[in-house]
Amino acid sequence: MLFQEIIKILDREDAKLAFLLCHHNADPDTICSAYAFKSLLKHFNPNLEVKIGAANGISRLSRNLLKHLPIELEMQPDIEKSDVIMLLDTNTIQQLNNLAEKLRNSEAPIIVIDHHAPHPQTEQIAELCITDEEVSSTCEIVYNFFKQTSVKLGKDEAKALFLGIVFDTRHFIIANSSTLKVAAELTDAGVNAKETLPLLSLPMDISERVARLKASGRAKLIRINEWIIAFSHVSAYQASAARAIIELGAHVTAVAGQKNENLGISLRSTREFYKKTNIHLGRDIARPLGEYLHGMGGGHSTAAGVNGTGNIKNGLKRCSWLLKKKLTDS
Repeated sequence: MLFQEIIKILDREDAKLAFLLCHHNADPDTICSAYAFKSLLKHFNPNLEVKIGAANGISRLSRNLLKHLPIELEMQPDIEKSDVIMLLDTNTIQQLNNLAEKLRNSEAPIIVIDHHAPHPQTEQIAELCITDEEVSSTCEIVYNFFKQTSVKLGKDEAKALFLGIVFDTRHFIIANSSTLKVAAELTDAGVNAKETLPLLSLPMDISERVARLKASGRAKLIRINEWIIAFSHVSAYQASAARAIIELGAHVTAVAGQKNENLGISLRSTREFYKKTNIHLGRDIARPLGEYLHGMGGGHSTAAGVNGTGNIKNGLKRCSWLLKKKLTDS
């Protein structure tokens, strides 16, 4: 049982403090999975102090969820004092921003729990990696831990896991049958779906609307065989802009953003593109692109991200080269 491997590490270290770290701009999947997982750890070790740390703030949607769930977050986590460090929904340490170097230098064992393709550099520093790309979200992995251990979910924990799953499946649009079964079991555990779902529906603010429109207007298109690929850039909301360009009709898009020398690129594709080409954005594009940009990249088959250094023009040019190479080699 995978959860027991975590308990063994905690017992071996005689751990007094464990930090659960969420990626930068923490979304509902990462904070909700950390919250429910904290409850599970406390069930098996009531004396263990468990803290949840957000590397570089949380998303607007996550801030709204904090009004409805008793989640306590540390925005400047002091991980040097931690006996064990766990990364949830975070497959590259670059996603931890200013905590990345502290993590590299830490002597505490590192555990990764994630539903993204594991990154080799993360695997090198982690003592234990629990990853499953077949599930919808990290919340679903944590839910499976509860089932494996036969620990009953509290109502708040069930609500948190439900919200994380709904968010990462885009309101069940990309959910598979096992995910829908989990959602049904969570409603049986006390989640009122009718009351809970609206918590993930916030009106889009003006700055995000402007970013989407700018990115769409700047998009440069190329066509390879039957596929339309769009490249763009915007100073903020790259992921949202990438989703918007896909909704407009592109099969694949890469939207870049730069702050000083730091470069971020959000990648999205349609399910049709992945099924027909077998090009996994996280593994085949984001990972090598991250290495090229002296950073890290990873993610899902149809949604991925890259953080590194360089300029937008070169980053998108390399991204285009990688996509062309994969499409012409296949």
